Amino acid sequence: MERAIGVIDSGVGGLTVAHELMRQLPKEKLLYLGDTARCPYGHRTPKEIKMFTWEMVKFLLDKDIKMLVIACNTATAFTLEELQRELDIPVIGVIQPGARAAIKFTQSNHVGVIGTQGTIYSEAYTKALKTIKAEIRISPLACPSFVPMVEQGILSGPDAKAEVRKTLFPLQNKEYMDTLILGCTHYPLLKDTIQSVMGENVTIISSSEETASETSTILEVHGLLNHEDTHPSHQFYTTGELKVFNQIARTVFKEPSYSKLTIQKASLNTNQDAS
Repeated sequence: MERAIGVIDSGVGGLTVAHELMRQLPKEKLLYLGDTARCPYGHRTPKEIKMFTWEMVKFLLDKDIKMLVIACNTATAFTLEELQRELDIPVIGVIQPGARAAIKFTQSNHVGVIGTQGTIYSEAYTKALKTIKAEIRISPLACPSFVPMVEQGILSGPDAKAEVRKTLFPLQNKEYMDTLILGCTHYPLLKDTIQSVMGENVTIISSSEETASETSTILEVHGLLNHEDTHPSHQFYTTGELKVFNQIARTVFKEPSYSKLTIQKASLNTNQDAS
């Protein structure tokens, strides 16, 4: 049996990355784990984020994955380098691909970044963007209400738009800002609402496409691409409620992609004392 690509996220946001992986790598099997029981990670301490991330990683390593995609910006910011050092399989995060995409699209050299408190305070995007282009101007903004909205399935409509407008007010009409990075994989599920609030002159960047493209390149470099003519089924796990996870997965994947998923509950050491 061909080994799978492992994908981890703090909840349902990484489904946007998984969807793009399935689109770009149709022969590859995915094992996805979303830690919805302890989501969001944005307000967690670095120690908690690392502990939770390692628990997810070990769950997937037991299933013999060949590569790990950290489809969570907060987990990427705090654990990517450590996981790359410690694991003997390729590991990729979502921050560098998103930063590269933003640099490619901006014409004004002024980029906005929205994310969880943890991601924004880590300055991971600022460092990634400045490494690529030192003169880039960056306007970061933490949006702590967005992940809970997405996890509850509030993706559009008047309530969603009102909250997005209120939260993004500091970035609206920001002089010369022409590009906005969705620095959390939950946020693409709000992309249409965010775009309507920010206006057509702002390019919205989701790292999903770039991450999937980089995954393909890394698999090829390491000789890990599946060349068999297969149509794999994918195993998706959640630590939280199956009903809401299923509803959002159906929204993201639709048919026929949705029918290729097996979704089930995962049991981790969900130590709620860390809350």
